[in-house]
Amino acid sequence: MGLLTFSINVTLDGCVDHREGIADDETHALFTGLLDEAGAMLWGRVTYEMMESHWPAVARGDVQAPPAIRDWAVTLEAKPKYVVSSTRSEFPWTNSHHIGGDLRKGVQELKDAHPAGVLLGSGRLATELDRLDLIDEYRLLVHPRIAGHGPTLYQGGLPGTRRLDLVSAQPLSNGAVAVHYRPAH
Repeated sequence: MGLLTFSINVTLDGCVDHREGIADDETHALFTGLLDEAGAMLWGRVTYEMMESHWPAVARGDVQAPPAIRDWAVTLEAKPKYVVSSTRSEFPWTNSHHIGGDLRKGVQELKDAHPAGVLLGSGRLATELDRLDLIDEYRLLVHPRIAGHGPTLYQGGLPGTRRLDLVSAQPLSNGAVAVHYRPAH
């Protein structure tokens, strides 16, 4: 069984708006490395649609991008992508698959099918999966910014506090810090 790893950009005040992070070569190389290690990508419909609207064009070379950003796009294009949605079932982007019905069962089957693990990249979906105790580790990139707005991480709330153990912390030259946590046992 593979691990489900929640990975997302977050500001110091918890904002997960993709426009608030530092999108440079170093951050894209970090996420490309995480994606290379994983067997699949998992998103909610809203995140999928945002990603689908931009990254395939970058991967094809239709949009100019520095090498590290293009590498991310090409890696993402080839990776199996799974989408949790109750409102949409067709996902035409290359290697995209729908997960509907029982969330716990669908995500557990996904973890079982990908021994290399699954990278989760949607904040709202992470809240639901954390409520189901399905997240095995957290790989957050904390940006040196205070956004002053949402959406924020776990704004939907959890039934209780999650205690985590630090696995590693890696500062980047842009001031962001990549942190890796696992649930405390």
